[in-house]
Amino acid sequence: MPREYLKKASLTSTSGASDVNEIVSKILNEIEAGGDKAALSYAAKFDNYEGNIILTPEEIEAACALVPERLKADIRFSHDNVRRFAEAQKATVADIEVEVQPGFVAGQKAIPVAAAGCYVPGGRYSHIASAIMTVTTAKVAGCSHIVACSPPRPGVGIAPAIVYAAHICGADTIMAMGGVQGVAAMTFGLFGLPKANILVGPGNQFVAEAKRILFGRVGIDMIAGPTDSLILADSSADAHIVATDLVSQAEHGYNSPVWLVTDNRNLAEEVMALVPGLIEDLPETNRKNAADAWRDYAEVILCEDREEMAATSDDYAPEHLTVQADDLDWWLNRLSCYGSLFLGEETTVSYGDKAAGTNHVLPTSGAASYTGGLSVHKYMKIVTWQRSTREGSKGVAEATARISRLEGMEGHARAADVRLAKYFPNETFDLTADA
Repeated sequence: MPREYLKKASLTSTSGASDVNEIVSKILNEIEAGGDKAALSYAAKFDNYEGNIILTPEEIEAACALVPERLKADIRFSHDNVRRFAEAQKATVADIEVEVQPGFVAGQKAIPVAAAGCYVPGGRYSHIASAIMTVTTAKVAGCSHIVACSPPRPGVGIAPAIVYAAHICGADTIMAMGGVQGVAAMTFGLFGLPKANILVGPGNQFVAEAKRILFGRVGIDMIAGPTDSLILADSSADAHIVATDLVSQAEHGYNSPVWLVTDNRNLAEEVMALVPGLIEDLPETNRKNAADAWRDYAEVILCEDREEMAATSDDYAPEHLTVQADDLDWWLNRLSCYGSLFLGEETTVSYGDKAAGTNHVLPTSGAASYTGGLSVHKYMKIVTWQRSTREGSKGVAEATARISRLEGMEGHARAADVRLAKYFPNETFDLTADA
């Protein structure tokens, strides 16, 4: 049977999105031209903050002292998990060399970028975990300078827990500046900072647009849209847990899609009956986001069997993908398009968001069909090199000369010709483009 939508979204994650390109371009241009002064002007306007932009060691120490000991322990726990996972990821990338022809050696080398700019949201929520996810991976990768940039609160500054997290995870500089101006300051090397080679971390639509505009002159992790989550559940799933997990992700924002895909109508109907009450039970500050997201963006899809469920999931390519179904190994081997996968009731997206070790900076809006999320590899350049003996270069030179002439690139061909003439003066070579 075709997919049956028991609940269909009335909007998509791009519905009603304002065109912020013009606003962001103007801010970036003015800050690039005006430097520190222009950035400070925007900080005063948007952040309503006139304290130190670059936190001093004393300010960092004072902020850390305000963090309760239990929260410090939780942050250290999360940092340790993220660090260990990032170290294991880094170990999968090795410098190699291979003799492609006798005497001709080609190699690969992994080199971390020098300067990383890590944006840590601090507006509606204090994203402590984003500091952990971005700074830790940059540190493990081996970046020589890491900036953690987060919006300050008027008259207060950056949330102390964000300062503590960024500090223990290895940030070399902590910058109290939000939005486009913060992204611009890292990119353009303002306030004495090195120019960032890569910008990472989540942010609002203005931060995302700034990264999109700057991509090319600086690397970015990805262009992120509203967070999204999909749950695959069969008759073995606990409806209350499924509903709770959907609501937990809907609270991210009014336009954060959540999707349930199942082959069991009874489960689907029970989940749909439970969700409104779970939303109503949220604190007021979270309730409206979840209610709006569920009303306008959520979908519940009934499929014929698990193969159709898996195909539906791959079509959506969700940022977060949870499987609450039997035979988890089948799902692990079958599914191919997701940012991060959560197998079984015993794990949940919230774990990945906060403390499990895998990164929570992930592709959204279907981008998981072609890319993964933030990892230690994002900060590393995989470069190549070659070296050869004169004898080893002979065959490569001959092939290069003939291919180049066939392409009409005579200059390339002559770069090979001169070497053959120098290294093998007593030999004759057919370097024409003819077959």
